[in-house]
Amino acid sequence: MLFNSLKYALFLPIVFAVFWATPQKYRVWILLVASYVFYMTWRPGFILLIIGLTLVNYYLGFAIHKAKEVKEKKAWLTLSVVLNLATLVFFKYAYFFNDCVSALIKPLGLPATHLPFDIILPLGISFFVFEFIHYTTDVFRGSEPIKSLPAFALFASFFPTQIAGPIKRFQDFIPQFLAESKLTVATFDSAVSLILLGLFKKVLIADNLSFFVQGGFGNAGLFSGTDLWIFTYAFAFQIYFDFSGYTDIARGSAMLFGYKVPINFNLPYLARNISEFWHRWHISLSTWLRDYLFIPLGGSRSSRWKVHRNLLITMTLGGLWHGAATHYLIWGVFHGALLVVHREFQALKNHPSFTWLKDAIASKPGTILSALLTFHAVCIGWVFFRAETNAVAFQMIRKMFTFAPVFCESKMVSAVLPTINYPLIYPSIFLLLPILAAAHLLMGWINTTTFVSRTPKIARAVWCCTMIFLVMVFSPDKSPRFIYFQF
Repeated sequence: MLFNSLKYALFLPIVFAVFWATPQKYRVWILLVASYVFYMTWRPGFILLIIGLTLVNYYLGFAIHKAKEVKEKKAWLTLSVVLNLATLVFFKYAYFFNDCVSALIKPLGLPATHLPFDIILPLGISFFVFEFIHYTTDVFRGSEPIKSLPAFALFASFFPTQIAGPIKRFQDFIPQFLAESKLTVATFDSAVSLILLGLFKKVLIADNLSFFVQGGFGNAGLFSGTDLWIFTYAFAFQIYFDFSGYTDIARGSAMLFGYKVPINFNLPYLARNISEFWHRWHISLSTWLRDYLFIPLGGSRSSRWKVHRNLLITMTLGGLWHGAATHYLIWGVFHGALLVVHREFQALKNHPSFTWLKDAIASKPGTILSALLTFHAVCIGWVFFRAETNAVAFQMIRKMFTFAPVFCESKMVSAVLPTINYPLIYPSIFLLLPILAAAHLLMGWINTTTFVSRTPKIARAVWCCTMIFLVMVFSPDKSPRFIYFQF
């Protein structure tokens, strides 16, 4: 069930009405049943996977908490992490490892290996597995386990965040069950505004960009370096509006039931360096990787070279988390390398001999230049993230940095993008890019401020009606599913 589907438009109000018509003590059950129904609309059988992992991690949490010896606690935690990761690896990486083995034995003249069964990737498995690992790890570190099984089950399966996050922390989520749920007019207005904002981002902006992006990335050999930069910029905004749109709908849906989930984006393309970018982009994932991978590896408390190693390992595994493909691996390594370079540059900038460099970067022109360089570094990474193969990605990168020819021939464009009038394509795109940048600023600001509470009712009504009208009029005939649903 997609957030931008008619099914969800009917499902959400029904659950909302039943939830608030039910006494407080039964509301967790209402949301739990609704969450399981939501997941079963995809493939009913996979509900057994969520229930099974929920029961295993629930009881392992108590086993960790009750163990008296540190060694015993570690043993239970290790079992939890192994079981969760083994589940993730089986469903998500079995084909990847099979292909790697086939590639290794091919030079020996041996036949390629084949899995004896088909594997379907369960929706949201990467997200709820990370939440389970977070839970058992934090219980090991001293947090109290969740005593209520329905509350724990809802923590993992809560339908607004079930498929693509944000990745929740149980210390923030579970206490909201203890307080009596109350729905205020201000909360309802904020929730509906967030949902409409998310639909606006997804349906009106991201979905319309997706067709243009697909034409470019799917036929990279036909286009010039300038064309490919434009397609890359378009994808940068497509993935931002697609994923932040999903997050807005998730946050708004959760607010309708009195629950708050984390903000996942904070104007990421204004970041002045790559470290700041990861503090603004997919915040729930980057903080998870920091707390449960980077810091356990030694974090930044280690020697210089070990810190670099930790950054590279963390981002490489973060890339693989996104998908079982070598282009995601390269994307992760690329960002790890950028973080290493940034760390070395910070050390150079803070050296007494380079105070002039520090002052130059802190100036307004330096800040603007830093943000532009960071954005373009991120865009280069997006090429590897979006390209279907490494060969296509490297072909695009080569052409993007040669700029020859300046523009592709009109017959190429008309063949690949037949719905676009070629003489208008470049003026239109160059006009669209600043509009997308302005939308990034405006919607990012709305998302992270108390816009609703500070805006008069009539202005809020006009805002919501405008978004509904634009989505209905300018939405494409077919809306692709959210990009992060595949992870």
